Amino acid sequence: MTFSRDNYAFDDPSQKDTRTSSRSDNDTSSNSDVDMSKPFFNPTGLNWFVTGLFVVGDLAGGGIVALPTAIIQADFWTGLIVCMILIAVVSYTAYVLGLSWNILLSTWPEYRHHCRKPYPEIGGRAMGPTCKLLVSICIDVTQFGISVVYLLLASKNIQNMIIAFSNGGNLSFCVLVLIVAACLLPLCFLKSPQDFWWAVVIAMLTTSIAVILIIVGSIIDYSACAPHAQLPPFKITNLFLSMGTLLFSVGGHSAFPTIQHDMKQPKEFTKSVILAFTIMAFMYIPVCIMGYLVYGDSLRDSVIPSIQTVWIQQVINILITIHCILTLTIVFNPLMQEVEDLFKVPQKFGIQRVLVRTGIMIAVVFVAESVPTFGPLLDLVGGSTLTLTSVILPCLFYLYLAAYKKKEEVTGMPGYEPATWRDVFAYNDKPTLIICITIMIIGIVGGGCATFSAIVELTSTQFQMPCYVSAFQHKNTSAITSQTNCCGPMQNIAVFNGTCSAPNLGFYN
Repeated sequence: MTFSRDNYAFDDPSQKDTRTSSRSDNDTSSNSDVDMSKPFFNPTGLNWFVTGLFVVGDLAGGGIVALPTAIIQADFWTGLIVCMILIAVVSYTAYVLGLSWNILLSTWPEYRHHCRKPYPEIGGRAMGPTCKLLVSICIDVTQFGISVVYLLLASKNIQNMIIAFSNGGNLSFCVLVLIVAACLLPLCFLKSPQDFWWAVVIAMLTTSIAVILIIVGSIIDYSACAPHAQLPPFKITNLFLSMGTLLFSVGGHSAFPTIQHDMKQPKEFTKSVILAFTIMAFMYIPVCIMGYLVYGDSLRDSVIPSIQTVWIQQVINILITIHCILTLTIVFNPLMQEVEDLFKVPQKFGIQRVLVRTGIMIAVVFVAESVPTFGPLLDLVGGSTLTLTSVILPCLFYLYLAAYKKKEEVTGMPGYEPATWRDVFAYNDKPTLIICITIMIIGIVGGGCATFSAIVELTSTQFQMPCYVSAFQHKNTSAITSQTNCCGPMQNIAVFNGTCSAPNLGFYN
């Protein structure tokens, strides 16, 4: 008997089911001693509470500083309603993605060992090997894009701190990108989330403190800025751009199966999802409301420079920068494990892991130096591949896997091929079908519009010359004297009679 993991089928279907006799590519031990009647249990894994903090650390941070701007772009009430709807949508898709991985754990024994790429395995079992490959490519692009955004955001925050604490001194942003990448590279050599759970918990804590400080700083600025706060004229393109930011802020499902697989009891992932998205709702909504009430259309890419109490502004900068650097350890991990699997890199630490992961970091740095604007890039990632992995694919895969499982129970025979679309409609209950199809339509329409708008933004109004081109151009060498974006219609109201940054009155146009 032979079994192909690429084709998910026996050469001889009359032989025993793969679930009791196949060998995993991820593990050299036999699966024949696996008791499939018992739920999967990993005694060295993470409990559901720490896993929930992991999910918060994976999602919150980079998006939260841009979220108030997105709400302003969407005309506040519209944006706030869309934000709450998207939180509910991604909570559901995280839930069904967790159910999908549990179906794999309870059906095929090879997944009870270390699995380098669980999300593509879900796609492969749901819809076949071609889908597995497409999911791998989609996740790689998503994680790569998020890594670039976080690297740019961390570098921008550090540049702001240098300007604030050196009385206008400045260090080239392009040079800072290189320095930050070199400093965080050693963290990327760790194997999997269970090896650096402490880093993500710290990232979650730094984000929580940053949220509190954003609210405190906004309250301090309220009396001077709130009377002058106003919304920009509504534009449909701004609404689509805000969709990209919102999706970036609440989506991050590419890493969820990897995190779930490192749990003691993956069946408890639903608890982790509820905890994580409840925490995120309590983080996001107050920040959005305060940004609208206090600053209005004086907000730009990030809410941080609008906080006019300098020490609060810079502490937030430090906290969000720490978050970005630590969260990159999660964001990078699925991508790096995927590439390592492609090149047959051993799972033990060695020179091959160092070379592969260093090469990926160099590629991320090159893209960051090519597109040194994190706002529109964030919108592009959020509206495209991140929408696929966080909204559309979880529902699609769950419908196919649930149909496969239900068909097996009804017929009493194990399946040797993925479910068909006819099985999807025959073996799923109507409420699940309606919810999943509705969510997929929302993802396709919203993500498509957000992607198109972000491309237009990157190539026109927000275009910046790549670092390796601008380095050879004549530049104004005068130092930037302030990184505080003042409030008011003309962006010139300073709460403490400080110096304002140069206004950008056309930001929303």
